Amino acid sequence: MGPDQTSPGVETRAAPDQGARERMFLVVVDSSAEMRNALRFACRRAQHTGGRVALLYIIEPADFQHWVAVQEKMREERRGEAEQVLQSHASEVQLISGSVPVLYVREGQPRDAIMQVIKEEPRIAILVLGAGTQKKGPGPLVTSLAGKMSGKFPIPITVVPGSLTDEEIDALT
Repeated sequence: MGPDQTSPGVETRAAPDQGARERMFLVVVDSSAEMRNALRFACRRAQHTGGRVALLYIIEPADFQHWVAVQEKMREERRGEAEQVLQSHASEVQLISGSVPVLYVREGQPRDAIMQVIKEEPRIAILVLGAGTQKKGPGPLVTSLAGKMSGKFPIPITVVPGSLTDEEIDALT
């Protein structure tokens, strides 16, 4: 399987009758605390607008490239971890939004992986990112996509402050 393909059984598609009118909110899944706010915001927006949430887990390339067999084993382990993380978040998405999310696993640089998924799936209408509250800034994705690339980005980007509570997010959505 190539580095930019989805694992079998990971990606799910909407039923044909839902078609292109179903708006999807894309959330990049990672281990950051602010991702939880982005996820909740996307779920609540999808719930209130008849949309759907799409979750993207990006496996960044490993620096270790000495032995092909070891590198391939590490890649398989990271993919397995990605699928587990996505499944755990998929349950939360279904609980909050009322619908099963679309799941994507991609390998590569985050910006490239996000752009690839958006290009492949025309129903993705909004990228939802969480902004960190640390002194070092809002986070690399927010800095790169909402800052440097914002004028060239193909869809709107919603940046959800990491300091919002669940109740504040629910009130906004």
